[in-house]
Amino acid sequence: MSPPTFGFLLDIDGVLVRGHQVIPAAREAFRRLVDPQGQLRVPVVFVTNAGNVLQRSKAQELSALLGFQVEPDQVILSHSPMKLFSQHHDKRMLVSGQGPLVENARALGFKHVVTVDELRAAFPVLDMVDLQRRPKTTPLPRNDFPAIEGVLLLGEPVRWETSLQLIMDILLSDGNPGTGLATAPYPHLPVLASNTDLLWMAEAKMPRFGHGTFLLCLEAVYRKVTGRELCYAGLMGKPSLLTYQYAEGLLARQAARRGWAAPIRSLYAVGDNPMSDIYGANLFHQHLQTRQEGAARSCAAILVCTGVYSPRARGPAAPALGGEGPPFHGHRDLGFNPGLLQAAHVVSDVHEAVRLVLGKEGWTL
Repeated sequence: MSPPTFGFLLDIDGVLVRGHQVIPAAREAFRRLVDPQGQLRVPVVFVTNAGNVLQRSKAQELSALLGFQVEPDQVILSHSPMKLFSQHHDKRMLVSGQGPLVENARALGFKHVVTVDELRAAFPVLDMVDLQRRPKTTPLPRNDFPAIEGVLLLGEPVRWETSLQLIMDILLSDGNPGTGLATAPYPHLPVLASNTDLLWMAEAKMPRFGHGTFLLCLEAVYRKVTGRELCYAGLMGKPSLLTYQYAEGLLARQAARRGWAAPIRSLYAVGDNPMSDIYGANLFHQHLQTRQEGAARSCAAILVCTGVYSPRARGPAAPALGGEGPPFHGHRDLGFNPGLLQAAHVVSDVHEAVRLVLGKEGWTL
């Protein structure tokens, strides 16, 4: 069989798994994509908007669920492209989210990070919403705490009110929360954020809030307090173009490592969320039509019905497609073109998506 000239960008939640349960069609799909030696027949990367997990842990989880060895460099978390933002790696950054925050930030290249909990411990009077956590006495102000130079938003935090308050404190004080400024600085400190998904699908029958909902809250609070717009030095995760460019690079390196000399011309992005997976894939396809360099020529968006999108439902479980469902809830910085919500193909599940692609490419497995 000739070397593959196509590759897959597979979403995880709602396509391969629901919560911690594998979708049966995913195992069927990989029975076609994996050879008897346990090696993929075509390049595949797993592109998820999850971020509160280590890359290697996600690879191990997928390996156990799918029944073959998934390597860490095949997994793209929502914040993975932050590795490219080396101009901020030496800054002292406040990091928000949950899970292995510090380890994730350092894996991305950031050398000096402070968690929201560490900031709260240094300045306990800042966190005043929960009556049970208010200090009983007024601590002395800290004058030895180094200034924060930027903010990393890696995923939705656990205590939203604490993170919203302390991130605002950092932005309004120019990184010195122990002091007060008469006027909020603008432009504010650099903010790098990942995952703009408002909704995602787990075991619950209705979609759950994602990190995009937290970002929406932060932006609204900042605008209300300052009268200005919160600005991002970098915004990544699907549907950001940067995420798809990063994925293309990983597919090319995977093909080279396997000795497949033919360039990867056609990309197939399989997802369950029109507002992130489909919109992002179409945005990248649009970009590929105009660029002068690079191997890839197309990126086809394939929508499955095992996650956020359901052709039989209305309301939040049926995001805007063909006029049905709620209005587009994408991020304001990514713009909006309703045509980019339309998938090239709508299929029942990822197994049907793989069979469709293999047929289009002339592969019979």
